[in-house]
Amino acid sequence: EVQLVESGGGLVQPGGSLRLSCEVSGFTFDDYGMSWVRQAPGKGLEWVSSIFKFSHNTYYADSVKGRFSISVDNAKVTLSLEMNMLKSEDTAVYYCAKEENYRGSYPLGTYDYWGQGTQVTVSS
Repeated sequence: EVQLVESGGGLVQPGGSLRLSCEVSGFTFDDYGMSWVRQAPGKGLEWVSSIFKFSHNTYYADSVKGRFSISVDNAKVTLSLEMNMLKSEDTAVYYCAKEENYRGSYPLGTYDYWGQGTQVTVSS
C-alpha cells in the first residue's frame, strides 16, 4: 500500500524558514518523480516543485525559485522541501504527491497518490 505522510508545517513570520518532510512507503522511491503541490485559501492547486531521482532533475515554480529547495533522503525514504525567505503568499496547505509516470524526467502534473497535507502559515 502506497503511503505519503507529511510533517513539518506550522506558523512562521515573513522572512522565516520551514522544512517540510514527506515519508513515503509502498513503492520504489527511485523510479518515480515526487512533487510538492500547494493550495492557498480560496484558490486552486499550485505546483511548487518536483524531483526525479532517476534522471537527477529538479524543477521549481517561478514563485519559489531561489527560495525553496527540494531533496530526497534515500536512507530515510523521505522527500523534503526546505523553504526560506517565506512570504505571506506562501501560506497554503502543502501536499506531497507521487508522479504517475515511471522513470520520468519532467513534471507532467499527473499524480496517483497524495499525502494528507500540512498547513504552512506565514504571518506576523
